[in-house]
Amino acid sequence: MQTPAVRDRIESAPQAGGVALLRAWFAGHAYARHRHDTYAICVTDRGLQGFDYRGAARLSAPGEVVVLHPDEPHDGRAAAAEGFGYRIVYVPPEKIAAAARALCGTTVPLPFLRDPVQRSAALARAVNGAFQGFPAALEPLAVDALVESVARGLVAADPSIRHRRRRVASDRAALARTRAFLDAEKTRIVSSAELEAVAGLDRYALARQFRHAYGTSPYRYLLMRRLDWVQRGILAGHSLADLAIEAGFADQAHLSRMFKAAFGLSPARFRAAARH
Repeated sequence: MQTPAVRDRIESAPQAGGVALLRAWFAGHAYARHRHDTYAICVTDRGLQGFDYRGAARLSAPGEVVVLHPDEPHDGRAAAAEGFGYRIVYVPPEKIAAAARALCGTTVPLPFLRDPVQRSAALARAVNGAFQGFPAALEPLAVDALVESVARGLVAADPSIRHRRRRVASDRAALARTRAFLDAEKTRIVSSAELEAVAGLDRYALARQFRHAYGTSPYRYLLMRRLDWVQRGILAGHSLADLAIEAGFADQAHLSRMFKAAFGLSPARFRAAARH
C-alpha cells in the first residue's frame, strides 16, 4: 500500500511592523525564480532544501540558515524525496540598516554574506524565537527584538563590517527608567514609540544596551513579567481565557504557546500541579 503524498502547505502570520513570518512544507518543486525587496532569513527544519542563487545550485540541511539578500533572484525545490520544511522571516533592509547602525555605533553598508547557507546559531535563534507565538502577529517590541537579533547575526557573519563594531557606553539612567516602566506595564502590550520616549534612545540602541545590561531584550523582559502575572492569576483561580485577554495575548491558545515556551509546561498542567 502506497503512502499518500504529503501536500504542499504554507502558513503565515499577520504582518507586523513591516516584518513577515511564514512556515512552509514542499514535497517537490516549491517556487519558480523570483526575488524579494527584503532580507529573507530562513531556517531549514526538515528535509533537504535546494535552490539556485547567484549562479550556483545550493543545498540547505536541517538547522542551517539561508540568507537571501534584497533583490537577489532565487528559486526553491526539494532536494530529497521526502520534501523539505522551513521557517522564514522577511525583514525590510531599512530596518536592518538602522539596527546595524546602532550595533556598530556608526553608519555601515547593508550586511552581505557571500555564502547564502550559513551555520549561524545566532541567526537560527533569532528566526526560531520569532515563531514561539506563531501564527499570532508579532508584538511591536518582538519586532524590534527580531530585527536587532537578525542584524547582530548578519553583522557578525559579514567580515567587511563586523570589525567596525565599536563599544558604546550604556545610558544607565535610561535603562533604569525603561526597566521600571516595563515592570509597571506588565499587563499589556507596550509600543516601540512608548519605550523610545521613556528611554530617550532609539529602539535598536535601546535593545543593544538593554541586552548588555540585563541579558535579554526589552520584549523578552516584558513578556516574562506578563507571564509571571499570569502565573499568579492561575494560582488565584482565574480563568485562562480572562488572563489571556487581560495580559494582552491574542487568545487563550496564544497564551498557552508562550507560557509553555517560557516555562516548559502548559498553563493547565501548571494549574493542576499547583493544586497538589
